[in-house]
Amino acid sequence: MKLFARNLTLACGIGLLAGSAPAVAGGSVEVLHWWTSGGEAKAIGELKSSFEAQGGTWIDSPIAGGGGDPAMTALRARVMAGNPPSAVQLKGPGIQEWAQEGGVADVDDVAQAEHWDDVLPPVLASIMKYEGKYVAAPVNIHRVDWLWANPELLAQVGAEVPTTWEEFNATAEKLEAAGITPLAHGGQPWQDATVFEVVALGIGGPDFYQKALVELDPEALQSDTMIAVFDQMRTLRGYVDEGFPGRDWNLATAMVMNGEAAFQIMGDWAKGEFLAAGKVPGEDVLCAPAPGNGFILNSDSFVMFGVQGDEWVEGQKVLASLIMSPGFQETFNLAKGSIPARVDVALDKFDVCAQKSHADLTTAIGANALVPSLAHEMAVPRSIRGEIMDVVTEHFNTDMSSQDAVQRLVDAIQRAG
Repeated sequence: MKLFARNLTLACGIGLLAGSAPAVAGGSVEVLHWWTSGGEAKAIGELKSSFEAQGGTWIDSPIAGGGGDPAMTALRARVMAGNPPSAVQLKGPGIQEWAQEGGVADVDDVAQAEHWDDVLPPVLASIMKYEGKYVAAPVNIHRVDWLWANPELLAQVGAEVPTTWEEFNATAEKLEAAGITPLAHGGQPWQDATVFEVVALGIGGPDFYQKALVELDPEALQSDTMIAVFDQMRTLRGYVDEGFPGRDWNLATAMVMNGEAAFQIMGDWAKGEFLAAGKVPGEDVLCAPAPGNGFILNSDSFVMFGVQGDEWVEGQKVLASLIMSPGFQETFNLAKGSIPARVDVALDKFDVCAQKSHADLTTAIGANALVPSLAHEMAVPRSIRGEIMDVVTEHFNTDMSSQDAVQRLVDAIQRAG
């Protein structure tokens, strides 16, 4: 049963989008998102200011909570009440799920007029579409598998940024011996899952990652490689401080900036925090791919939901066009810490970490080593993601064996499927 069948005349909203004229100034939007920390708030502020500069009215609806889980709960409540926001921060399979329920409106007229297919990586463009039409506009490309490091703390123990998990563990032991917390981490399920997928890529490689965490292949899920992944997670659990449970990700990032911990495993939105604090990425805080040979993709996008009224439909068109404009893509991503979704935006103004990310992205695409993020809703439906996160978090916070965790993982995925 489609959620909007009773509460909205969706066909009317979509029909108003059917024209071919490019977006014009004006209109109104209500934007539901979860960007509330320093770097994120600055980035969404850039979008708001740009929209208002074109004569539009922006209604901000932030829902705090890293990873977006509280925001998705709020969205479903709004949809069930027949009162959806006009644009929602959403991504991955979630776009397709909402589209299948009849909730989204397409902006394909804007996309075709502005030739989005020519400037987006094909894998990303396909995620933004439903039944061949664009229903979402991507604002960026995030790399998840980053290792951030405090250079002064590494210097204290004579260590370099590790390139393998064996080197990471050896460096962590040195740091612990010197009274330094090796790993800054926030004990929230999505953060546990972020570390888990990075470890999975690092130990198993892109092919294993794709089979286990995207295709959910039973043989890969039950393999010795997956046991080794959980073994490394258990090792990492010993390197975090006692105050990690419930800690927000940006507070863990601050620990690295402030010299309270040596490393953080987190996507490049952490760099937005460094930039907001006046730090120079690559100097004040070091950046390196986490151990592994691939690229875990996360991309933020805004999906247009079915709304009625010329003012709101116009606002969606203006917003979609604005998001994909080269100038905004540059300005937004300089603030956010990510790189542009458009491949034709020059990176001259971007820091060395962003340039490294873009170079590695190009290499990963060529090597078929670009994989979607499980933790950040690019790889599997939310129901399966939730089951996997539950197992990962329980293992991380208890004495559950790696073998038991693997079996629990298989059982959970079968149950969710």
